[in-house]
Amino acid sequence: MTRPSFHRILLKLSGEALMGDSAFGINPETVARMAAEVKAAKEQGHEICLVIGGGNIFRGMAGAAAGMDRAQADYMGMLATVMNALAMQNALEQIGVETRVQSAIKMDQVCEPVIRRRAERHLAKGRIVIFAAGVGSPYFTTDSGAALRAAEMKCDALFKGTSVDGVYDADPKKVAGATRYETVTFNQVLASDLKVMDASAVALCRDSNIPIVVFNIREPGNLAKVLAGEGTATVVQNKE
Repeated sequence: MTRPSFHRILLKLSGEALMGDSAFGINPETVARMAAEVKAAKEQGHEICLVIGGGNIFRGMAGAAAGMDRAQADYMGMLATVMNALAMQNALEQIGVETRVQSAIKMDQVCEPVIRRRAERHLAKGRIVIFAAGVGSPYFTTDSGAALRAAEMKCDALFKGTSVDGVYDADPKKVAGATRYETVTFNQVLASDLKVMDASAVALCRDSNIPIVVFNIREPGNLAKVLAGEGTATVVQNKE
């Protein structure tokens, strides 16, 4: 099946994708490799927005499960996403890619606030925009933040970079015979609880008609390959 082409995309990465072989935190070599992936995609002519999770530093839900106040833990998780965004900005600018970080929590000394029209101008000038701090409120994941920014920026698709090469009917790391979908509908993802993204993010993409493309970001060169319609990925959309 030939996948559609997309011009403006939002790339969602988990915080764990920046850890590399480390047990936690930010691995500079891994961040540099991810930055090279993003640069290669940009050089194909795509406009790129980025959202990065914070699970490599602090995960709000884990903090809440350990007895912390959920709202307080989520705010800490948002700050972790800002740290990851700054690390990615540094890696991109070291290889010549102009980048701006916009945070949903104001911190003027280190990044811009989220202003949609300003973000639009950055993209028009060929810059990459990294959105940090989720939606700026507790009780929402960075998946929801990614879906919100994709809709706000009128992205053609949301690319979810994971450690597997698509969406399966069971966890392929645990079930040897799990079947990968080439395409699957939003409603099927929600009804079957396929764990693509959290339900609110999937529903927002469905209602905004923004396809979610799930692919393996850990495979070198794969982002550019999938954007070119090659490689292996699953497209989640309104119609199969």
